[in-house]
Amino acid sequence: MERLARRLGVPDAVVVGLGSMLGAGVFVVFAPAAAAAGGSGLLVALAVAGFVAFCNATSSARLAARYPESGGTYVYGRERLGPFAGFLAGWGFVVGKTASCAAMALTIGAYLWPGRARLVAVVAVIAVTAVNLRGIGKTATATKVLVGVVLAVLALVAATGIVGGGFAPTRLGSPGGGAHGVLAAAGLLFFAFAGYARIATLGEEVRDPERTIPRAVPLALGVVLAIYLVLAVVALGVLGADRLAGSAAPLADVVTASGLPGLAWVVRAGATVAVTGVLLSLLAGVGRTLLAMARRRDVPHALAAVDAVHRVPRRAELAVAAVVTLVVAAGDVRGAIGFSSCTVLVYYAITNAAALTLGRDPDRKLPVRLLAALGLVGCVTLAVSLPAASVLAGLGVLALGAAWYALRRRLGR
Repeated sequence: MERLARRLGVPDAVVVGLGSMLGAGVFVVFAPAAAAAGGSGLLVALAVAGFVAFCNATSSARLAARYPESGGTYVYGRERLGPFAGFLAGWGFVVGKTASCAAMALTIGAYLWPGRARLVAVVAVIAVTAVNLRGIGKTATATKVLVGVVLAVLALVAATGIVGGGFAPTRLGSPGGGAHGVLAAAGLLFFAFAGYARIATLGEEVRDPERTIPRAVPLALGVVLAIYLVLAVVALGVLGADRLAGSAAPLADVVTASGLPGLAWVVRAGATVAVTGVLLSLLAGVGRTLLAMARRRDVPHALAAVDAVHRVPRRAELAVAAVVTLVVAAGDVRGAIGFSSCTVLVYYAITNAAALTLGRDPDRKLPVRLLAALGLVGCVTLAVSLPAASVLAGLGVLALGAAWYALRRRLGR
């Protein structure tokens, strides 16, 4: 079996994780989350989503160190829980993250050229795929540049919001949307944290995975959580819950409301860069999960080919790009977020269930088994708390995948 080259150290792995997370939460998710949870509820929901993500990150890091190959929970589920659990995880990840890729591409189009959003989205998918096909080293280098630009823009937004005169601490305490609203918002916000798994799905390309992955995953997650909390406070303090909930471009509106509308174009450009970074690493992760599934013939085995020059899963990445392009033709950003969150939460529920089978870990000070149990319960709770349409669509697609799996096994006997 052809193997991918191990080229990523801790800094590169952290950058890939940051590139996967920064963008979606800041530029897309805050508005629908505020609509569900209200003002004070948004901050609680962000903390809940961050805690569930931390539990998942701990389980993912333990499993990735034990099984350092491409595929993430698709591999862990097969090894720890059986072939069907692995298939369901892989199917949920590929389908949910394909929807995420389409949502991110459409967001690029909406920010960059609203009148031709779908055309721009298709061009973005083609360009990002071309970068990924040059090899994971090129992906990590490009992501470093993107992350640096995004951090600078987000720092500008935070500083402008705080010192520009529009910030009012009293807006942070506006009424929330109740317990169900907080959980629904947390489920939507989880969409913004899920990028840390990209480090695990690239496990076959990480140097010294037993050391690198457990360090890179929580580090990337902690940095992003801190950034999200600061920006959520700034956005609420400047706009208030109602205006934030109705905003199509919350961070651009923060700058405008702070008395510096001329900087809004900088934020829009930063949003384009941020979401491009998300799309770059997201397509790489989906392609490698598809590669792992193809190696085990859960999808056509032809997709298991690895390019002889650049050592990337060329066919798998081209297949993902083709499907994303089709979804872009009829995509809806907010609907894709809910659908993706549902299927990815199921993916992480399987991650935590697999981690529970690992037993105690004497080298870790954290209560890893308790965190895995809390992560499992948290994932299921957030998944069923999402809007009904998202839950029905997500579970329906997972059921179709399960039916395909059963049919394939029956025909294979």
